Amino acid sequence: MAKIEGIYAREILDSRGMPTIECALWLDTGAVVATSVPTGTSVGKYEALELKDGDMDRMLGKGVLNAVNNVNTVISKAIIGMDPTEQTKVDQILVDLDGTENKSKLGANAILAASQAVLKAGAISLNVPLYYYVEKKYQLTNQLNIPSCIYTMINGGEHGADNLDIQEFQMIPASHIGFSKSLDMAVTLKQKIEEILILKGATHSTGIVGGFTPNLYSNTDVFEILIETIKTSPYTFAQDIFFGVDVAAEQLFSNGKYKLRDKSQPYSSEELIEFYKKIRSLYHVFLIEDPFQEDDLASWAKLTADLGETTKIVGDSFLATNINKIQKAIVEKTCNTALVKPNQTGTISETIEVIKAAKDAGWQVIISHRSGETNDDFIADFAVGVGADYTKFGPPNRGERVAKYNRLSQIDFEIKQSDTAVNKINTNQTI
Repeated sequence: MAKIEGIYAREILDSRGMPTIECALWLDTGAVVATSVPTGTSVGKYEALELKDGDMDRMLGKGVLNAVNNVNTVISKAIIGMDPTEQTKVDQILVDLDGTENKSKLGANAILAASQAVLKAGAISLNVPLYYYVEKKYQLTNQLNIPSCIYTMINGGEHGADNLDIQEFQMIPASHIGFSKSLDMAVTLKQKIEEILILKGATHSTGIVGGFTPNLYSNTDVFEILIETIKTSPYTFAQDIFFGVDVAAEQLFSNGKYKLRDKSQPYSSEELIEFYKKIRSLYHVFLIEDPFQEDDLASWAKLTADLGETTKIVGDSFLATNINKIQKAIVEKTCNTALVKPNQTGTISETIEVIKAAKDAGWQVIISHRSGETNDDFIADFAVGVGADYTKFGPPNRGERVAKYNRLSQIDFEIKQSDTAVNKINTNQTI
């Protein structure tokens, strides 16, 4: 089997111009892989720590040279000579090297960069596509398919420009619509939204993750804009296309209440539940992500009990891709869908553990990007390989988001072709 011969990290910039890590790994066979890790804007308090330098004389303290050095010294020494297909073993070494609960010693960014590079190296050592390697290695799905896509078209909150409170307004094609048609819909509707915003004299600039950031009076005005947009297209609302929201309610929470511009006074938790029921009924919002502050557990449970039969109540910052958090949420029935971001936990093996727990509980799984993305399309292969129900990569806008959709297009093509390399692979080889 191939062995890891070297690993080298360097500091690069993400899509927001903020420092992150790129990592190259080479095998004794001569094969080389490279990968990079994203960074987040809305970072939950339960996430693993992204190690920053803190040197205010350089990049306002946001540099990651210490994390880079941890890859090039500590991690490198520990994993050189190892078999890249032994992902669990490598990841456990990384976890043990750090030795902290939130990976604050080496940094989750350093650890994930190495873990991702090893996964890619495992695939290339067997000369198979990454998505196929992940599927066969972890066996979390019985069939390769492109997950349904969640397209965030309009942004507010920390992803916007002080224009709206809710962080993401999403358009989600019906599950029976294939990927190619889904992407066609997203591209068409993005252009149509811009036309409608211009017609209404609203701001049509885009935010840090590529969605529009219009200056509207209320959050619910967005749904009216989106419905009007759909009416100008070939598609039918609540038949071809549905809505979702990422509330990111932690940002709206203060003094025990939630502030949204839809009402002059802050919402109590009970009033916010009624607000969600209203938009579910009026606007077919069937996905609600992070609807409450991370520790408002009674409200999470109440909303899931009231709407969970028809609505995806999604935990992002609430779960933080943390196995302990998700196991507790399963028992307490505080949500029913897991949003998964590998950099929230730090290793591929831990991410897989979370996905398996969610699937075993009958939950659905969304594999997500971060606000500070790179052009690495790793997450597209990963989503297909683990059999995710949905992906959330943003709108079809900006190169770092489009890279993921272009990769899904290539994977979709390969899956559909009977004469591709994937179908010629010797399925008896051990992965």
